[in-house]
Amino acid sequence: MNRLTIFTLLPLVIFLFTKCNSTESTDNNLSSTGCQLVPVPFNEVSLEDNFWKPRLKTQAETLVPFALNKTIPAVENLRKAAKFLKGDTSDLPFAHRYISSDLYKVMEGAALILMENPDPELEKQMDAIIDIIADAQREDGYLYVAHITGVSKDHDSWGGGGMGDKPYSFVLHSHELYNMGHMYEAAVAYYQATGKDKWMKVAEKNAQHINRVFFKGDSNYNNGEPVNQAPGHEELELALVKLYRVTANKLYLDMAKKFLDIRGKTYNPEGEGVMSPTYSQQHKPVAEQEKAVGHAVRAAYLYSAMADVSALTGTDEYSQALDNIWHNIVDTKMHITGGLGAVHGIEGFGPEYVLPNKEAYNETCAAVGNVFFNYRMFLLNKDAQFIDVAEVSLFNNSLAGVNIEGNKFFYVNPLEADGYTPFNHGKTGRSPWFGTACCPSNIARLIPQVSGMMYAHTEDEIYVTFYASNSTNIPLKEGRVSIRQRSDYPFDEKINLSLTPEKKQKFTLKLRIPTWARGQFVPGELYNYLGNVVEEWQVKVNDKKIKVSLEKGFAVINRTWQPGDQVELVLPMRVRLNKSIDSVKANTNRIAITRGPLVYCAEEVDNSGAVQRFYLDDLNQSEVKTQDIPVGILKDVVSISLPGKSNGVNGIKNEKLKLIPYYAWDNRGDGSMIVWFPTKSDMIQFADGNSMKGGRYKNVRASSTSKYGSLGAISDGRRPMNSSDRTIPAWTSNADENSHWVKIGLDPNKQIRSINVYWYDNNKSVIIPAKWSMEYMKDNTWKKFKIYVTDSFAKQKDQYNVVHPGEELKCDAIRINITSNNGAAVGILDVDVQYETIQL
Repeated sequence: MNRLTIFTLLPLVIFLFTKCNSTESTDNNLSSTGCQLVPVPFNEVSLEDNFWKPRLKTQAETLVPFALNKTIPAVENLRKAAKFLKGDTSDLPFAHRYISSDLYKVMEGAALILMENPDPELEKQMDAIIDIIADAQREDGYLYVAHITGVSKDHDSWGGGGMGDKPYSFVLHSHELYNMGHMYEAAVAYYQATGKDKWMKVAEKNAQHINRVFFKGDSNYNNGEPVNQAPGHEELELALVKLYRVTANKLYLDMAKKFLDIRGKTYNPEGEGVMSPTYSQQHKPVAEQEKAVGHAVRAAYLYSAMADVSALTGTDEYSQALDNIWHNIVDTKMHITGGLGAVHGIEGFGPEYVLPNKEAYNETCAAVGNVFFNYRMFLLNKDAQFIDVAEVSLFNNSLAGVNIEGNKFFYVNPLEADGYTPFNHGKTGRSPWFGTACCPSNIARLIPQVSGMMYAHTEDEIYVTFYASNSTNIPLKEGRVSIRQRSDYPFDEKINLSLTPEKKQKFTLKLRIPTWARGQFVPGELYNYLGNVVEEWQVKVNDKKIKVSLEKGFAVINRTWQPGDQVELVLPMRVRLNKSIDSVKANTNRIAITRGPLVYCAEEVDNSGAVQRFYLDDLNQSEVKTQDIPVGILKDVVSISLPGKSNGVNGIKNEKLKLIPYYAWDNRGDGSMIVWFPTKSDMIQFADGNSMKGGRYKNVRASSTSKYGSLGAISDGRRPMNSSDRTIPAWTSNADENSHWVKIGLDPNKQIRSINVYWYDNNKSVIIPAKWSMEYMKDNTWKKFKIYVTDSFAKQKDQYNVVHPGEELKCDAIRINITSNNGAAVGILDVDVQYETIQL
């Protein structure tokens, strides 16, 4: 362990040692919960495998540089704020609530990479950005570009841009505290990686400013009265815990607990949708909450902070709430991929058991939050079931969020796709970036942390939690223990460990036996294996099979160890059929296929067409085969082939079905995909192309249509290949006017989920508009279309530009108002209005 790691972990180690050896309450009058686990930090675990190590290489060479380039607008905004503070008001930034947070998350990922792989050029780039951040901070510690420069007052988006008109005037949606939380985490990571403390000083200065403004009162803010309000988007709380762990300044831990304890007490939003109290988990005090509700990412960050504070203070006041919430998630609200937040409208939790497939939302950030929450629950409770959930979410939903090359992403993660309906913020597949870029940046900081979740220890116990080839050295009370692990997990069933203690010593080795190897794929009541399941896992020590007890999901080996001892764990990876409980109506008469910790899916590219044509009936296990993919982007990935039945032009026939891991789909082009397979022939589909016959809307009208344009393009349902696609019709306006509109008549009984506009641009006479907005008609009156809190009226080429209503909306018609660019005509290839299939 290097000197810097010892220093940065020292406050946590001292705290835990005190808690483990004291029966007295703390000065907060909180009772001890006993000895807690200390995770082995990721930079003390050297990856040597073929699964995670290549991803770290991709992270360093592709994802982080790519993401840093994409976050240049955030850097420029900060640079302009710094110039403003020096008196230069000639070039103001654009108003945005959370673009800085995307930068901070990418920088955290870069810092984590630096800790493992020093890179002078990357470090120089980071230092330059940190200088800009420091210059953009007010002398009193405040740091938020839009309010520092005053541009927030001119922003015309939902709720005045969701910022309020001055600092901390709209904490519910401004993201002021959320941004700072991500900055703290990044500053901590960079300090741990390099020892440089400039950014840490910025973070601490801001934290002390927030403490003063929110809990004491500052004459420059809120009329001198303490704001005393919890942030609308949780993140600051768990970041304050990280700040405490590095600095040992108890102020930050106290602040984290204060923000938890005022939630649902000092402020309760009023309204629907994003203004609902449940949306930001402000409907009850956190200790009284029983169910997972609202925006899934916010919720996961809140629950993570509750577990963190519980572990570090010893308080049990959140224990019942955490237990209830966790069971509510795994028993009623989690997809088999570990995805959270099934509902589009609020990016969050819907009703219990409402887990759609094609319409699922499952934001990548929510899966990342699920990993963080469950890992913290493991550290708090020493129970493997939490790692089991974290593993499923990590290997399936989280990893699906980024392609194997590291440069395209999913924001939304459905469990079925037809290949032509846009689901991923305007795309029918992966996107190189998003206007709201939280998901790519979250992946950038998650992957380097995985090795830090592989081991944890007390003074005389070693917990082995995630499996991969690696080496580490763990400090126990009686001496250090070196461990070398060899495994091709998640594809191979054998895990071998070589243990080399400094001396002959007694300690307990605990090996996680995943739920998937013991009776069901993932903990909870939602999913079960079909048929009888026999537990076949086994443990050997020095080539001799031994009997071990199973405690909280861990195989326990308590013995005196000596250098050279060998342990072998075998976790047989059978191909399993899974079913949902009857309450999940979306999966009635459907099965899902898993192997080990991986969910499998069928993809169009492997199955000669749309995979919705298949069903699985009377599956013979002996005909199920596995094979390593020999070449291509999925080389060495284990695929599954099994006998299926399909519908085609000549009716039902037997046809082999090939499956790949869910995380690997859409790496070879967009197309159809399915996880939950029908088991009856009347449930399958047969399609003869991407075209929908007839118009989709009651009527379509436009302010003008050029002689080359077709108004029918708006409603014919044909999907463009790109913005210059000339194989399908396009509506184009006349070029002699600056303002244009398109009116679309809708079904007033249907609730709108999203409106997707695909712009036409021939690079000549028709180009992307300068700007656009929308109105809707209700009760014969046109009203402003308020968009969802993270949306914008984007003008991206080669994709659908998606907006969601900021509130529940049923209407008679919509009107798209368009301003042309430099007198050119404007054009639209398609407008896809998607309706809610889930009524909340």
